[in-house]
Amino acid sequence: MRALYAGLIMLGFSVLVARADPLPQLYDVTGVAAGDRLNIRAAPSAASDIIGALDRDARGIEVVARNPAGTWGQVNAGERAGWVSMRYMAARGVRIDHYNLPDGLGCYGTEPFWSLANTGGALRYQTPDGPARELPISIAQDSRLADDLRRMIRFAGLDGPGVGFMYPATCTDGMSDRVFGLSISVMLGPDSPMLNGCCSLSR
Repeated sequence: MRALYAGLIMLGFSVLVARADPLPQLYDVTGVAAGDRLNIRAAPSAASDIIGALDRDARGIEVVARNPAGTWGQVNAGERAGWVSMRYMAARGVRIDHYNLPDGLGCYGTEPFWSLANTGGALRYQTPDGPARELPISIAQDSRLADDLRRMIRFAGLDGPGVGFMYPATCTDGMSDRVFGLSISVMLGPDSPMLNGCCSLSR
């Protein structure tokens, strides 16, 4: 019993830590001088190579990770990931729509290629082989913890009820050097194989 109690305490502690520092998150660029841009660097250091830049008024930039000191945030620049100074980033908060999925959510997988996009009440499923299908969401259950992006999703699948689980975890698409902060496992019906992919808060 003591071991179980200790385990529950540790579980509660880990949840509190996750809530104190939720990622991924959307940020707005702030504090950059007029006529200047915020550099995206190859590594979390001002001495690292510049691989891109964000406009001084850029909005809704997804930060998927931080360096241990919390001073640099990892973002995607084209087909690769880079780092920006968090000094110039202001959290805007993840917006949640009335179906409990983040606005702008998009998920992607390979082998086979597929995508799912939250369209306000339905998941738009698409592959290179056919037209898009709208799969109405019945519920996207959250944990009722603030800033927790885990979602258990039930929806009308391709051949019966579909289900998916989205959770914060580092994810790569296998096709580029981009890094995602959300992973998803989904079944498009009771007889469908499980698909695994990556999700972004901003399509």
